[in-house]
Amino acid sequence: MLLAGKKVVVVGGSSGIGLATAELAKREGADVIIASRNADRLNAVAEKSGVKAIPADVTSDESVASLFRACGQIDHVVVTAAQLRTGPFKTVAMEDVRATMEGKFWGAWRVARSADIRPGGSLTLVSGFLSIRPRPNSAIVGAANGAIESLARSLALELAPVRVNAVSPGIIDTPIRAAMPEEARRDMLAKTAAGLPVGRVGVGEDIARQILAFMTIGFATGSIVYIDGGALIA
Repeated sequence: MLLAGKKVVVVGGSSGIGLATAELAKREGADVIIASRNADRLNAVAEKSGVKAIPADVTSDESVASLFRACGQIDHVVVTAAQLRTGPFKTVAMEDVRATMEGKFWGAWRVARSADIRPGGSLTLVSGFLSIRPRPNSAIVGAANGAIESLARSLALELAPVRVNAVSPGIIDTPIRAAMPEEARRDMLAKTAAGLPVGRVGVGEDIARQILAFMTIGFATGSIVYIDGGALIA
């Protein structure tokens, strides 16, 4: 098993890409801790998956610091937590754009500062392909993703020999889309799939496998990998 004897913390691990990463790391032998701010969902997922749960809110300095005090020294950290709010650039509320940066970018910043990662271990951040393929009504998300990727490259130098990388997903069918009406969600995903070379949208495990690669390939640092089904070339 690729992660036998390793301690892995997944911040945002109660659903979607984070949960898929936690489950994959567990299958590969890791001692896994998942963290998110929804304690009830977190505990239910942890019990089902056989991992440890620690509630944490990435928008709080003290909450993130407390999480990593409880974790002690670790081998690998993954940050998938995000609270995305967006809308038309001229009318989206400043409260919403600030919340997006607070949860996505500053959350990753807090985790990187607080985590005690062993030399040779890794920190993997999750951005998103809007960083380089923008869409209308999503400027703040693209900006946050671009900031995450820049942060990963900078930290690869500053935190060395800890390795720091980022994975940038395309359209992934995760619970973050559950707020959409089901028919609209299915229609959007089907239309997206039809326009991709691979003929489907992504699932959480597609991204989790790239995150696992970043954990286990000791020569990978400062890398940004786009996993988008070919969206950037379509």
